[in-house]
Amino acid sequence: MSLDVYTRFVLALVAILVLLGLLAWLGRRFGLAGRPASGGKRRLAVVEIAPIDGKRRLVLLRRDRTEHLVLLGPDSAIVAESGIIDPIEPPAFPRLVDGASS
Repeated sequence: MSLDVYTRFVLALVAILVLLGLLAWLGRRFGLAGRPASGGKRRLAVVEIAPIDGKRRLVLLRRDRTEHLVLLGPDSAIVAESGIIDPIEPPAFPRLVDGASS
């Protein structure tokens, strides 16, 4: 009789753990943890990660159209370069038409 109670307890515990794991996986899969701010467009992105050695790596972060190069170590984060304009999106300069003088 007591073996039956323990077996049911273990099966119920395993079922709950499986359900929790499934919910966590679904939350990550559909992006419930890191929803963007209002408007739906993400403003922050990790562009590239380059390992330097076993403990340090360079991370290129983009916020809006500006990029920042950060050196991450085990106990520190150092901004190596800041305010890099995204080379993919050209700045919004007015176009010059042939024959028009400025």
